Amino acid sequence: MDTKSHSITSLHIRKNLELFLSYWKIILVCIIIGLSIAFIYLRYATYEYQAYATIKIKDENQSKKIKGIEGITTATGLFSDGTNKIKEEIAVMTSRTILEKVVKKLKLNIACFAQGNLKEVEMYNNPPVELSFFESDSIIHKTDTILYMKIKSPTEFILFDQPVKSFTPRDENQGKKYDFGDKIETGFGGIVITPNTGDYAPIIGSDLNIVIRPIATIVNGYQQSVFITTGEGSSIITLELNQSNPEKAKDILNQIIEEYNKDVLLDKENVIKVTSEFINNRLNVVSKELEEVDYTAEQLRKTNKLTALDSQADLYLQSERNNEARIMETSNKLELIEFLQDEVNDENKASDLLPLNVIEDQNVAQVTNNYNELVSQRDRLLKNSSEKNPIVIKLNDEIRVQKENLKNTLDKMQESNLITLNTLNREDARIRGQLYSAPAKERQFRNIERQQGIKESLYLYLLEKREESNIRLGMYSDSAKIIDKAYSSYIPVAPNVNFVYLAAFVLSMAFPIGFIYLKDMLDTRIYSKDELMDIIDIPYIGDIPKSSKKTALINKTDYSPKAEAFRIVRSNVDFLLKDLDNRAKKLFVTSTKAQEGKSHTSTNLASSISYSKHRVLLIESDVRVPKIVKYLGISESPEQGLTDFIIDISLNPNQVIFTHPDNEYLDILPSGSIPPNPSELLLSERFEEIISYAETKYDYIVVDTSAVGLVSDTLLISKFADMFIYVVSADNVDKRQFVHVAKPLYEDNRLPKMTMLLNGVKKGQKGYGYGYGYGYGYGNSPNLKKKKKWYNFSKS
Repeated sequence: MDTKSHSITSLHIRKNLELFLSYWKIILVCIIIGLSIAFIYLRYATYEYQAYATIKIKDENQSKKIKGIEGITTATGLFSDGTNKIKEEIAVMTSRTILEKVVKKLKLNIACFAQGNLKEVEMYNNPPVELSFFESDSIIHKTDTILYMKIKSPTEFILFDQPVKSFTPRDENQGKKYDFGDKIETGFGGIVITPNTGDYAPIIGSDLNIVIRPIATIVNGYQQSVFITTGEGSSIITLELNQSNPEKAKDILNQIIEEYNKDVLLDKENVIKVTSEFINNRLNVVSKELEEVDYTAEQLRKTNKLTALDSQADLYLQSERNNEARIMETSNKLELIEFLQDEVNDENKASDLLPLNVIEDQNVAQVTNNYNELVSQRDRLLKNSSEKNPIVIKLNDEIRVQKENLKNTLDKMQESNLITLNTLNREDARIRGQLYSAPAKERQFRNIERQQGIKESLYLYLLEKREESNIRLGMYSDSAKIIDKAYSSYIPVAPNVNFVYLAAFVLSMAFPIGFIYLKDMLDTRIYSKDELMDIIDIPYIGDIPKSSKKTALINKTDYSPKAEAFRIVRSNVDFLLKDLDNRAKKLFVTSTKAQEGKSHTSTNLASSISYSKHRVLLIESDVRVPKIVKYLGISESPEQGLTDFIIDISLNPNQVIFTHPDNEYLDILPSGSIPPNPSELLLSERFEEIISYAETKYDYIVVDTSAVGLVSDTLLISKFADMFIYVVSADNVDKRQFVHVAKPLYEDNRLPKMTMLLNGVKKGQKGYGYGYGYGYGYGNSPNLKKKKKWYNFSKS
């Protein structure tokens, strides 16, 4: 940016700043009003407080109090599979199921408010009254109503149908009086209102509003207001909630954590319960089979009188003992496989979960564990979703894959164990064939004894597994470890006091400044020299400050800004006309339209020149609207004037020119009689004659002419002027009108030596205006008497 552009920009900024400072009182009033509104708003606003809580979601293995009995050492848990399950846990925390339990537990659907003149305050801790309902929760949880009550006495209150109006005393006759403890019939059933006691007893004369909202509505609100955040890859979760009561916010967050832990523990324990139920069912079946085998053995002993079987134990070879043990183990495994296959293929179960660790096989245990985790994850999502959820569909597909894998694994295990069992049976037959000496009845008893051993071992095995399930049921701890319980700083977060005051201050400044700036942009009037020079580049001889009508004329001994301004104008005129020394300097004063101060300027300029002891003739050539004599306040003046001199050739100049009564250096030629044809009169040679007469007798001739924007009179006599002073009234002339009239006159040189004078400039108007009168604190001018401002404490 070059130096010139920088200077223009700086000047533009300064002008705008001065413009705004000129309206500082309005801006200050707006700021005071804005800050007052902010104060009133903050005084009666409902403040919100923020509560925080921090928890850590533990891994699956970390959530167990002790290691599993099965001793799984592989890294399986919440974060081992690489998926972002933390987000799923966050979704569970803000689920409708969890929040509904929180709302019911804390009774958040019922709130008590103390009614004030302008706002109401919730009484969360120890409300003054408590409600009891006769209807079921299913009805109360859907109720939406407000009870308006007034405490009449320690034992009585009044219920109203409408809320109390601010600043209006309530008519108690419009309500119905009740005693505390009375059954009150409402649209949602009977209720009983009981008062609190002690320090929390209801205040007599207070107005209370008891708000009952549907559970679903409250849950919807908290789903939007509870914010849960976590870092990328972190298991640390932060819960945030804003409420009008900080204690309420803390209770809600703590209850959310508690309900979430209960929900997660319930999911984990459901798997153990399903396993225990399966084992109990199998125990019942095996127990009955064992009773049947025992009964058969007992009958066989009685029938065949086989009481000395122990003495024949030496007949069995050690190999037969080992083989039979393996047959028993394989048979047990086959039966367990069959039990588990029945469980997998059962489509009418209440839960899709499968029992764990029924078969001592790591592959089956791993597949079953993965299957149960997927089922649990799907069931938790279904609490807040439906079967059409893409995640649920994906999980169902994975569950079916895991189920098929488990079926295939069981089928292969069953096939393998059947082959093993057949092999063992053939080996057993071979060994028993060698025992040809054993009685057939004893061999029959031995078969039954073998069946009895198989059933006994299976029964003991199931008992052991049931005990393991019962132990495992108490192994799990909370999944959410509380790092920081809910806490609040008790400093309101909304509304932000500093922000409200700052916003009020900025807006209260912006509105008036914006209005002033817009008004300035749309304002087409001329106020300053700079604006005048931007329109037309013409010599500028000065500006005249605005003054009161009482000081329209300057005095001989006058140090006022106006008098000083006319002295500056006089000096500028002398400088521009310095080449004219042998005759009078003819100054013609005109303007664009009437009421711009043309006559005022002519009169005061002539007076200012005459005070310097120069002979001045003031000619009133504006014969249509003469004002000069009136301006000067001369009561006795010649009845004849300029127009009479032009019309009557018998008159000479001395007969129409008179001297100012109080100023010997100032002569005046009034306009005279108002003619019907002023333009034709000014074209007369008599006007030139009076000008020629004055040129030799006076030092200055000041001619008050007509407005060039209205009539052509001035243009007819413009050739006689040495200088034209074009008066522009500040805050009175439209720029477009000025350009249309003045600019062509200057460019076409129709007004000789045309100069500009700005009249009626207000100090500080739009940031413009100048001060005059350096050192004019001395003198006896009446204009110096100014009223002391209220903020000026110095003594004169």
